Order: sequence, then C-alpha cells, then structure tokens
Amino acid sequence: MRIRFKRARLLIAGLLAAAVAGAGLVAASTAPAQAAVQTGQWYVITSAHSGLALDFQNDSQDTGAGLVQWDRLDDQSQQFRFVDSGDGYYRIEARHSGLVLDVFEWNADNGADIVQWTDVDGTNQQWSVTEHDDGTHSFINRFSEKALDLWDWSTTPGDRISQYDYTGADVQKWHLNPVDGGGSDEDTLTNPIRSNGADPWLEYWDGYYYMSTTTWDSTVIMRRAATLEGLKTASDTVVWDDADVPDRCCSHWAPEFHRIDGTWYLMYTSGFSQTDLDGQKLHVLRSTGDTPMGPYEFMGTPLPNQWNIDGSYLEVNGQLYLLWSEWIGSDQTVRIAAMSNPWTVTGSHATISSPTHDWEVQGSRVNEAAAVLQHGGRTFVTYSASSCDTPDYKLGLLELTGSDPLSASSWTKTPTPVFQSANGVYGTAHNGFFTSPDGSEHWLVYHGNPSPSDGCGSTRETYVQPFTFGPDGTPDFGEPVGRGVEIPAPSGE
Repeated sequence: MRIRFKRARLLIAGLLAAAVAGAGLVAASTAPAQAAVQTGQWYVITSAHSGLALDFQNDSQDTGAGLVQWDRLDDQSQQFRFVDSGDGYYRIEARHSGLVLDVFEWNADNGADIVQWTDVDGTNQQWSVTEHDDGTHSFINRFSEKALDLWDWSTTPGDRISQYDYTGADVQKWHLNPVDGGGSDEDTLTNPIRSNGADPWLEYWDGYYYMSTTTWDSTVIMRRAATLEGLKTASDTVVWDDADVPDRCCSHWAPEFHRIDGTWYLMYTSGFSQTDLDGQKLHVLRSTGDTPMGPYEFMGTPLPNQWNIDGSYLEVNGQLYLLWSEWIGSDQTVRIAAMSNPWTVTGSHATISSPTHDWEVQGSRVNEAAAVLQHGGRTFVTYSASSCDTPDYKLGLLELTGSDPLSASSWTKTPTPVFQSANGVYGTAHNGFFTSPDGSEHWLVYHGNPSPSDGCGSTRETYVQPFTFGPDGTPDFGEPVGRGVEIPAPSGE
C-alpha cells in the first residue's frame, strides 16, 4: 500500500509540475530561502494540513524513535526548540529527550525515516527554516535537501513524518506555536536522579545537562537532557568502547569531562581485568565535536607506569595540573603534577593530601576522587575519605592557601568532614560541581547508598542538590537531601 501510494504521489507531483509549466508559471520545486527563528523558545509544531502536532510514539526517549503526528497535548514530547548550527541551519531538539531530529542513516530518498538521535551536529540533523506569507514554516534538511513532510497526506494520529522533495504543499508547512513548557513543565525534582550511578560527573552546557557515571565494563556512557529531572529517563549513549584494547578493556570507573581551551576532554579510569584491579590507570579522550557527546579520539595515558585512579583537572594562573589518587605506602593519597597538555604530565609528582584524621581511615586509609571548586578568587578541592565499602565514605576539603600548587604546604585541610551520611543516604561522596542554567546557583552532584550495609557496587545512586558559601567564603554543602524529597529545579530551567 505504501509503495503504491508513493508511486501515485510521484505521478501526481509530475502532472502538477507539467501543468504549472504549461501555464507559464515557475514550479515550487526548489527549497525556499532560509529565514531566522527564535532560538531558546520552545514550540509545539503543528501541521497546516492535519492540524496534528509533531510527537514521538509512546513519548519514547530512545535514540532512533520515529517522528509521528498526534493530537496536540502540549506534553514535553511535543515541544521542540531550534539550536543554531550556523550558516542559517538549525538542529530541532525534542524537549523530553534532549535528542534532535535526524534523517535516519543518512538516507537521501523520498520517504526516509525521520527519527530523534544524539546531537552530533551532522548535516542530516541540520534544517533550514523559511516563513511563508501565511505564517507557516517549512524545514529543509541540509544533507538530503528535502522537506519535512507529513507522509501520505495523512490526518490520522500516530502516522509517520518523513521527507520529500520540496513542493510548497500544505503537508510541508508547519505552524510554530510558542509554549512556556506545557503540561509537564518541571519546577521541582527529587533524588536520586539515577540508579546504578556511582562516581557521577555532571555539566550544564549549551542548553543541556550531560551526565556520565561508572559502567564497570569496557564503555564510557553519557546521558543528556534539558532538565535535571529529565536525566532520570534519558537514554545512555556509549561514547567510547575499549572492548578490543587489552590494557584498558575493563573496569571503567569515574569518567569526568572538562572543557579546556574550547575543547572537551574526557578522562576515565580503566585497566586490563574485571577482577584484577592492579592495572587501573587514567586515560584521556578528546572530543572532535563541540559537546560532551563526542565523537571522541584517544589521546593518551598520562601516568602509564603506576597505579592511578580518579583523575581531575585543576587550572591555576594559566597552568594546567592533573589531580589523581595513588597508593603511597599504606595510604591512598591525593597527588598532583603539572601538565603540558590535557593528556601529558610533565615534571615532578607531589602528594597534597593523605589520610590523617580518624574520619579518613574508616575501613581503609583513603583520600581519593579530588574535585575542584573555584569561587571568589579562591581554589578549593573536595576529596572522598575512608573506604567506599563503608557508610563512613564522606567528603573532606582542601584549600590552596599558598602560591605553589605542587607543594603540600600550600594546601590547608579542613579538620572535619564537610559532607557525610544523613537523612537515610549513606556513603555520600565522590562528587562534582556544576552551575544552574542561568549561572546563579552552585550545585553538588555525588553518589550515595540507600542502606548503610551497601558498599562500592551498583547500589550507589546519583544525587544532586544546591549549595551555598558561608560568610567566611568557604562552601557550605549542608546535609544530603533524602530520597524522594522535592527540591526546586535549578534556576533558569
């Protein structure tokens, strides 16, 4: 039935073109001129032909889910915004998933599937936009040069959206209906935001939250969503896989991604075995795209000759440093070295924190997972203390109070923990920091366990909460927010 209709449609299009040419008119067979749209505004997009709205079957958040039409409900699966790709082209982002409209598998044919996919800013994800005299819009794909089209002139909810040679017909015209978020706009959120979410790292960048956590296997994964609450159901995308690389195939831990000099770098820990962890080392990837989704290329192993985990970056006075954790004698310590680039260590290594207080030696003598927080001209570093196998895993705090980050005497340790188990959340540590979309709030991301008997495994969950700075300028993280407790969503969502 579809093939017969498609052939009939081609025949009709040809007859119409011939009739127009015979009348001495110019056929509307080429794409219209590009026009600007308002980025940042969410729209429900409805068909000029059917009156139905662009949507995804069953509100799917999966990559590859097909674009359909449905009764207008203003749900977030029906809300889209335009992300500027330059040169007059835009990606069309779905609010519920954070994914963008994509001509599936780079198929240039009439009738190809239009799906949602991870935003890699490919030309098959870029659309020009024109406004017609009647106020409707047409979208032309940069790769295929075909128009977003309501297939088979359907008026039935659930039928597919495709692409077709531009004709200017009503099935290729769309109304942009601005909305303020619609029926399920989220102004609060609850923890946890991910199960099996150990060692989380989270950043807000260019309209999206990106989050990665420990996978335990050969992969590095990434989630992306327009809201923190949306990260709960966002799809995991594998952005790197070391399955075929013997010396880093296994036990992937603690991914962190940082934007350095305009480029995203992703650092993770892995080794040669799922059970023998003596080979764990840091490895660095560089994104060839402009988002933490990659694609990535492998750059190097900064410390190839020693056991080292939980890497992070510190920048002070224009110098880049690597922070990591390493066993020195019976102590697992926080170490530092200068870097000549984000994957190459240069010069001497120094220890800036060792477990010395009682609260740092519960279960094992551990300082690990350094995370940098710079505010008000001051540089702080949180770290995780005691064994992650215990409910006593908690955060300590260092401050750079001297002039040389490579000198232990330049760092001052707070004598008491700054964040620890409370309110039914245990082992609250291995953290990162991010800011709200409008930059006005500071947020903490960390993992915690739902039971004091849980340890270092997949029971750990990802939590987020805002924090402030005290009168003395030091961070005040408060207590962990309990599971299911509503907190306001970040400012600017």
